[in-house]
Amino acid sequence: MASIMKLVVNNYNELMESHRDPMVDSWFLMSSPGPVLTILAGYLLFVLKVGPKLMESRPPFQLKTVLILYNGFQVLFSIWLVSLVSNVNFFNSILPNNSCRDYNKPTSKEFQYMISAGGWWYFFAKIIELLDTVFFVLRKKQNQVTFLHVYHHTITALFSWCYLKLLPGEQGLLIGFLNSLVHVVMYSYYLIAALGPQYRKYLWWKKYMTGMQLIQFGLMLVYLVSILAMDCAMPKALTYFFVTNVVIFIYLFSDFYRKTYNTKKKV
Repeated sequence: MASIMKLVVNNYNELMESHRDPMVDSWFLMSSPGPVLTILAGYLLFVLKVGPKLMESRPPFQLKTVLILYNGFQVLFSIWLVSLVSNVNFFNSILPNNSCRDYNKPTSKEFQYMISAGGWWYFFAKIIELLDTVFFVLRKKQNQVTFLHVYHHTITALFSWCYLKLLPGEQGLLIGFLNSLVHVVMYSYYLIAALGPQYRKYLWWKKYMTGMQLIQFGLMLVYLVSILAMDCAMPKALTYFFVTNVVIFIYLFSDFYRKTYNTKKKV
């Protein structure tokens, strides 16, 4: 066992050294995996065990003002992320041309900084979004703390860190753009819901929001598979990783859609 652990540590150190970027290392939460792993461990412990236990004999927090401000901030932050990623230079880089085998990958320091800076803000957004679940727990909405919800928040935070730290590539730009675009809609929905019961009549489109999330994953999958099929000069390990997670998300969100909306329709 000791030899296996030593091998894992050595491989990890080699991986970190081979992909080390002093600029990224100096950014908040990026020097080592310790801080982000601590945050995620604390998040899981609170939303799955400590939080529900603390709230067991207490009335739910209302948090109306907090939720309005939080969701309003998330809408504006997501719009900013969309505008950041939708820079024309980004799209010229992520869209493969007709001869993708001859694709000339931009390698300028300015372009790499744009990818890394965008990746860090996206990662930071995923950390902030962990508060979604915390608010569910504090409001005693434990039925909304589902496997899909917790898995989605945990894995996107963890692997957005890994993407930025280990293998930043152009594929992540389209992923971040589509996800941030969907979040503009999603947090707008949550913002309206936080305004109070009198606004529920404007929330008839929740079903379509879930459909939009599925379309998002479908577009991601088509894009990633096309990169592989055309043998584009982008990091293939990163592409395979994205494909795997997109497929998992499609399955989980499809299962949620079927159980939530098709079941209600039958009833």
